Amino acid sequence: MNKFAFHTMVLAFCCGVAAPVFAQDAQKKEEICFESRKGASEITKREIKPGLPNVKCSPKTGAALWYGDPFDGTVPMGKMPLLEKIPEGHAVIKPRSEKLAILPMCGTACHNGVGPAFNPPTLPKGKKPTPIPTMAGLLPGIENLQHGRGGIWCLDCHHTTKRDKLVDHFGDPVSFDQPQLLCGKCHGDKLRDWRDGIHGKRIGEFTSTGKKRWFVCTECHNPHDVQDGARNRGFIQLQPESPPQLPRGLKDAKHEKLHPIPH
Repeated sequence: MNKFAFHTMVLAFCCGVAAPVFAQDAQKKEEICFESRKGASEITKREIKPGLPNVKCSPKTGAALWYGDPFDGTVPMGKMPLLEKIPEGHAVIKPRSEKLAILPMCGTACHNGVGPAFNPPTLPKGKKPTPIPTMAGLLPGIENLQHGRGGIWCLDCHHTTKRDKLVDHFGDPVSFDQPQLLCGKCHGDKLRDWRDGIHGKRIGEFTSTGKKRWFVCTECHNPHDVQDGARNRGFIQLQPESPPQLPRGLKDAKHEKLHPIPH
């Protein structure tokens, strides 16, 4: 066999081996599921250790079903009134600001504390709604804000001069990563229930003093459409998962309809 034929044969062999690999890579699709609110809490499946995924996604609903590490990507919650007794580092959250693509620009490009680049620059004189085409383009439907039933507007929640911040009752800035400090201004009963573990979602260690990831308000509720239109509910309806598999030997789950204690 001459040298040319030998090289040709090697090349053909390599291409034959590599082709299926390239085909497999092309078939691999990035798997993304949502944690709590579709369209606002997406997480990409990846390996945090060889063979250990960070999350398992439901093939039926696209929701996150299981976590390889419930604290992956989390940071300490920060100061929260009446939660001072929780040991440091045992209450963590996943930063919301990382999900908000245009947030870094809000405080610089358009709202840098001195107003739009008009001559002269001006800041809002009050909280009355003002049509702004740019905002309407960024948040379609925002002119029909479904929150507060007409009683609140943008600057009740967003800081006037620091638009990459929310605002509390005293006019102090609040991080987008701590929306509970804002929402509690009006929803004190829900904030109390969230603090007590009655409202909201937590994952992590089951012991009462164990480390937990707390889901914050805007991970589950859309602040710009918290009424969810005609449903008038604070939580968008989700597709249910399939029922769990019956234990071996059971043909149906009729026994669950019987109360164990006669009454």
